[in-house]
Amino acid sequence: MSSEQEQSMKTHVHPNPKPHAVFIPYPAQGHINPILKLAKLLHRCHGFHVTFVHTEYNHRRLLRSRGPDSLLGLPGFRFETIPDGLPPTPEDASDDVTQDIPSLCDSTSRTCTAPFISLVRRLNAEEGGPPVSCVVFDGAMSFALDAAEEFGVPGVAYWTPSACGVLAYSYYHKLVEKGLSPLKDSSYLTNGYLDTVVDWIPGMKKNICLRDLPSFIRTTDPNDVMVNYVIGEIQRTSQKSSALVLNTFDKLEKDVLDALSAIFPSVYAIGPINLMLDRVSDEDLDSIGSNLWKEENWCLHWLDSQDLGSVIYVNFGSITVATKEQITEFAWGLADSKKPFLWVIRPDLVIGESAVLPPGFGDATEGRGILSGWCPQELVLKHPSIGGFLTHCGWNSMMESVCSGVPVICWPFFAEQQTNCWYGKNAWGIGMEIDNEVKRDEVEGMVRELMDGEKGKEMKRRAAEWKAAAEEAAAPGGSSHQNLEKLVALLLSEQ
Repeated sequence: MSSEQEQSMKTHVHPNPKPHAVFIPYPAQGHINPILKLAKLLHRCHGFHVTFVHTEYNHRRLLRSRGPDSLLGLPGFRFETIPDGLPPTPEDASDDVTQDIPSLCDSTSRTCTAPFISLVRRLNAEEGGPPVSCVVFDGAMSFALDAAEEFGVPGVAYWTPSACGVLAYSYYHKLVEKGLSPLKDSSYLTNGYLDTVVDWIPGMKKNICLRDLPSFIRTTDPNDVMVNYVIGEIQRTSQKSSALVLNTFDKLEKDVLDALSAIFPSVYAIGPINLMLDRVSDEDLDSIGSNLWKEENWCLHWLDSQDLGSVIYVNFGSITVATKEQITEFAWGLADSKKPFLWVIRPDLVIGESAVLPPGFGDATEGRGILSGWCPQELVLKHPSIGGFLTHCGWNSMMESVCSGVPVICWPFFAEQQTNCWYGKNAWGIGMEIDNEVKRDEVEGMVRELMDGEKGKEMKRRAAEWKAAAEEAAAPGGSSHQNLEKLVALLLSEQ
């Protein structure tokens, strides 16, 4: 059969097929959220058929948190699963927690290629369905590039951290080459070594120190899983992906984005992704959610009863874990601040045990504070009663703060959260940092300063400016809107 005949048959089987994007996020809450939002945007605004791929573990979690019909999908928007390669959860263990990150990174990179390729092959073989025309994968799931290459479609890397975080990761190999990581021994964590200035990364601010770079470099192990994993994923996505997508906007991280453009092909800043999606809200699509814990919407009604800008919102995200002592210090700091608060406490927040607040805390805060297991964070941050956010500085939380004009108290836990914290404080002027060794007096003082102090007023002013800039970027004709159009044009041109 000639190549012309083969092409004719393909056209006959799939006349003018819709573009079909397969999305695969890294299987953690903070990665799933922004990638699902991009999938909804391409489906709603540009007619893409979407297949969204969860791991089997997270698929089960979503069914529990959102209901048995929550992953049925819609016409042209479906869900599929692949295994993550980790051993099954023991019967006596909870499977309502985020899995161990290093184990998950190692397992997905080693075992997910074959099942993902098999899934794409099956999608292509389905009668009447549009063939897969592109793969949009989490930058930390670069095995998906093997499927893109095998089927001759573009593979787009969506790195879900901040641009400054991705840029820092892009220079991990240089940190190793220069002997700055791994650390010689654990004393280097406390002897001032982490204050070493790193002023040679193009596009990064010149007074950034080692402690402000993503935290995986704070290892003494030359074979550290996370350092080597990050180096490998950055190298592969920068060399083989068709484009890089980031949930940020040009004004917020311009120098960093310019530097990344020298490393990655076709960099597209399309954030804030939540604002982009808000502009094309669709009731059916809105019903498709991604929260792995059951949301407790009743907290919004409580916020309705609070004064304008009076509440401090506290949420350390989906992965951060704390010691019992740290939680106790946070609790008494909030109590002593005398400010109303909404505090999200996951069941697995405290290392090795259930999150139990100190005796007397409930009595001390009765009537002015509420606790939640999980909440609809975007709606909370947009609520007019919220005046500040005590956060772990995960990128989704930082972007949602920017979109809502809410300043932050930063308590970074790991990964690029330290870098986000530094930029929040020093480049964007919307944050202040609390010491890792939490003390209640410091918590109390920072909450009071954020809510009532002169520094807090300045942070609120800067946050309002960044909110306006974010809205401008996401609006029709704005930089992120234009970048999304360019990304779609790239994907359609390679069909």
